[in-house]
Amino acid sequence: MALPLSHHTTQANGIKQHYVEAGSGPPVILLHGFPETWYAWRKQIPVLSERYRLIVPDLRGYGETEKPASGYDKRTMAADIRALMDHLKIERAAIIGHDRGARVATRFAKDHPDAISRLGVFDNIPTRTIFEAMDATIARGHWFFIFNQVPDLPEALIAGREEIWLRYILQGWTYDPEALTLEDLGAYVRAYQKPGAVRGALNDYRAGREDVAQDKEDADTRITCPTLALWGEDFELGGRMWDVVEIWRQMTTDLRTVSIPQCGHLPHEEQPDVVNNALLAFLDSWRG
Repeated sequence: MALPLSHHTTQANGIKQHYVEAGSGPPVILLHGFPETWYAWRKQIPVLSERYRLIVPDLRGYGETEKPASGYDKRTMAADIRALMDHLKIERAAIIGHDRGARVATRFAKDHPDAISRLGVFDNIPTRTIFEAMDATIARGHWFFIFNQVPDLPEALIAGREEIWLRYILQGWTYDPEALTLEDLGAYVRAYQKPGAVRGALNDYRAGREDVAQDKEDADTRITCPTLALWGEDFELGGRMWDVVEIWRQMTTDLRTVSIPQCGHLPHEEQPDVVNNALLAFLDSWRG
């Protein structure tokens, strides 16, 4: 039986943060990607909350969390999560991130290694890897990395067309374009129709230059906590384009991998049973 979840807001690291909490036990933090919110983890929360204390925030700039003008570099966004943990009196947690959330989780693992017990990176190719390999083919596929960094224009073009924008991205990134229901799409559309929501998400990408600089500083520092890299085999910009195993093998010392067939960029939403089983196996030895 699914355990109840509760919504909260608190001031942490200088911004108002919204998060969902459910369950009890060893703490596990779930970080969503673009263009999503905490809602992306709705299919994991009922299963994981039976064993773990889940903390599922909206990242800086997303959902109901504050959307300041700055602070979207991944070091600051990781510090947001560390401050949230301090508020919740959590000294150490397993952190699972998808897409942009995986970038925050990766930076957290390097900046706060004593506060992370397990790292999960879902369908994520690090920003530095993408930009260092950028060519015409990669740029065409990763058009949103470039478009999202243009000042002001994307907001002007998307305003009033949030559903078209989100459908193009989310349905284009899934193996089955009907994987997200009308209710699911509606939840995201409503989130991005709120004032400042589109700008907040785009500011995440506009910090790309800072993110790459930070990642270059400690490129040789390998992540030592157990790491799970999980991805959809059939995402054109992920498993089909990159050697995901080799990328994460170079960044970690204790790597497990799960590649999911007939799955695109949103494995936790497209193939929740496979993802939940992989997470339960990966987290099994986490005792808090």
